Order: sequence, then structure tokens, then C-alpha cells
Amino acid sequence: MLPIFQRYLQKLRHAHILILSFLVIDIIGASMLYLPISHTTQPISLVDAIFTSTSALCVTGLTVLDTAKSFSTFGQMVILTLIQVGGLGVMTFSVFLFLSVGRGISVRGRWLMQETFTPAPIGDIHTLIKSIFLFTFLVEGAASILLALCFWKDYPFSTALYHGFFHSISAFCNAGFSTFSNNLMNYTGHAGVNLTICANIIIGGLGFPVIYELYQRIRGRSERRGFSLHTRMVIVTSGILILTGTLLFWTFEANNILAHRPFYEKCLISVFQSITPRTAGFNTVDIGSLTDSCLYILILLMFIGASPGSTGGGIKTTTLAVLTALVWSKLRGMPHVHVFKRTIPVEVVMRSISLYVLSVFTILTIHMLMLFSEIASPSFQQERGYFFKYLFETVSAFGTVGLSMGVTPYLNSMDKLILSVLMFMGRVGILTFAYVIVRRERPEFEFRYSEEKVMIG
Repeated sequence: MLPIFQRYLQKLRHAHILILSFLVIDIIGASMLYLPISHTTQPISLVDAIFTSTSALCVTGLTVLDTAKSFSTFGQMVILTLIQVGGLGVMTFSVFLFLSVGRGISVRGRWLMQETFTPAPIGDIHTLIKSIFLFTFLVEGAASILLALCFWKDYPFSTALYHGFFHSISAFCNAGFSTFSNNLMNYTGHAGVNLTICANIIIGGLGFPVIYELYQRIRGRSERRGFSLHTRMVIVTSGILILTGTLLFWTFEANNILAHRPFYEKCLISVFQSITPRTAGFNTVDIGSLTDSCLYILILLMFIGASPGSTGGGIKTTTLAVLTALVWSKLRGMPHVHVFKRTIPVEVVMRSISLYVLSVFTILTIHMLMLFSEIASPSFQQERGYFFKYLFETVSAFGTVGLSMGVTPYLNSMDKLILSVLMFMGRVGILTFAYVIVRRERPEFEFRYSEEKVMIG
């Protein structure tokens, strides 16, 4: 039976295997969360089990149930395992699957690994996987201890260590799940908790290619004179987004959430809420109480997301950088796209445009479906009030963020399933889904029709 299964997997495209592996793990996770041992007192519905499993595996953090109260320790550990597998899934566990179904990695397989891990050619896959696991566990272990020391003043050390362990993995994997009912709102002004969580989110969101290059640079093993274009784009774009998000949050919430708070607390709140929308999903303030202008900024940050090869979602920082460079180049009348004295290949530019268009189209479609599912609401005024809230939840699910304005627990079963599909697509990748749906073998000889101009703009 096993050889037949292996031969079947070998015939599948890598995109199919990637989606299939996530789907199988999602089903297993939902089944385990549906078991009575995973609940505290009240049984949960199958739809809620599917939603929670998908949210955990896709490192989103949207919840329809209180993780602290609705799930037992066993259920929470199932959620944590799904978070760890989901966070490292694209980078490691899928590689193990590829290696287990054949003698090695094919040319197409290495291309997929290169797209996932690093823009440079890959040498030893096994060494790469070991490095990822080692780095991940070191960061999560250190953060667990630091967070446990912070929680120790409120809980016994064993309980504090458990909370620290859970939040460390959830932060590094950019999941946003919390064992506290109000997330991290009890630690709004706690510098230790805020800075540790932020550091974990940033490290997990930078992506392994950047972390690996920085590590090579520190150890003096890099053959480059300077950093690669990918690393420079990720670091610069991430820094600009964090700084801009902090300043805008402070500006828009100065007379609202930040009013009458100490200066240091205003700094912590603004920085934390600028970092967490980039696919992390933690919050130290009530998101539903923010101003509309601030929520709009959070939507933009959630849409952008983290960086390629990371544990986060969104269209990615490099996509934003390429699109920005494209617009700037066209405004200057330049035929090619240049960034840091390097020319971006045409296929990368076209892929960025495709990703952006598909992402916007997907979000608008899902948002419309969610509004349609509420067509039986008591009045159109009430439905109109859901427009912005549903848009926020939709972008949060797409970017695998997990921030919510508080309407997720009240969604109907159809909306929960719709968002589950969107979270799945956001984690695996919109382009991966498009590849599976519309990809066809190219003809041996391609042809072009005659060109004809159209008016635009």
C-alpha cells in the first residue's frame, strides 16, 4: 500500500503536494479538537473545530471560542502543535515529505525549495532543515524563559512557564493565539512582555533567508561583500512599515486609546500595534475601540504582511517594494525596475503584479460572500454596520493575522467556513492555488498574436 501511495505522490505537482499536506494536517487537527478530551466542559461544533484547526495551522489567530476557557490543556497543546507545524510547514515539513517519497529532490523540487528558502542556489537540503529547526527552537526557548519570568508575578512558576512557552511559539510563528481570555491586554504597559513578543514576531516575520544570511555574515562565512538585494529590501521595507505604523497609530489614537496614558506606555502600545498587524494577531488594546482611521491603517498593514520564507502571510514586504519601485520607475520614464542599483527581472515584476491583483480580487470576493450570507439580517441598517467589520475580518484572515473587531465569535457557520478557506489560501499562497487551478503544460513552441494598443487611465 505504501509504495502505491508513494508512486501516486510522485506523479503530483509540488503545488498539489503542498496543498494536500496542509489539508491532511488540517483534517487531523480538526478531528482531534472535536474530541471530548480537547474541551473543558461544553462540546464544540464541528464547524468551530474546523475553524480553530485551520486558524491554528494557518497561523492566523482568529478565534470563535475562548482558547483559555473552551479548550483543555490537551486541546491547547493540539492548537500549539498545529501552530508549530503551520509556522514551519512550508519551510520544513513539506521538504521532509518531498524527501520521503523519492530518492531525492528533483529539479522542480529544488526550484520550489529555492523559492521557499532563499533566492540563492541551495546546496545541502538536510543541513538547511537542521539550521531552521535549531534556530527556531533556540529563539522560542529563550523567549519562553523571558516570558515565564514576566508572568511569574501573576502565576505559579509552572503555570507561568506554560504561558511563556505557548506565547513564545505563537509569537514566533506569527499566530496570535493566547492562553489569556483578553489576549495580552493585561500587559499593556509591561515592557518585558511587549518587547519579547515584538522581537519574536519580527524575527519570525523576517523570513529564514534573511536570518540565515545575517547568521552567515556574523560568522564571517558570507562570500558576498554586501547583503543580497532580497535581504536589503526586506529589512528596509520592514523598518519603514514599523516606523510609519507606529507614528500613524500614535497620531490617530492620541485622543482615544492613548489619551491620559504615560509616555512610555504610549510608546509600547504604538510600537506593539504597529508590529502585530504584520500577521501576528496579538493585541494589548481593544481593537474594536480604535478609530476608523487607525483601523484603516491596520488593514493596510495586514494586507502587506510579513516577508517571503517566513511564518507570516500577506502579499509580503518584497512584493510591496517591487510594486513601489515599478510605479516609481514608470513615473520617471525608465523601461526597467531598479532597486538599490539592481534591476528586478521582468518575471519577478509580473509575478508581483499578479499576486497583488489576485489578492485584491480574492479579498473583495470573500468580503462580498460574507455580506451575502447576512442577507437575512433584521434590517439593512444592521447589515450596513457589518461592512467595515467584515472587511477587517476578511483582510485579517487573508493575511493570516488574527486581529478582530470582535465579530468573529458571532459569525454564522457559512461565514466561518468561508473564512477558513480564505485562511487556508492565505497561508499556502494565492499564487499556489492559482497554479493548481489554471496551470497547464506550455506548448513546445509558443506563439504571439499581433500587438494592438488600448487606452488606459
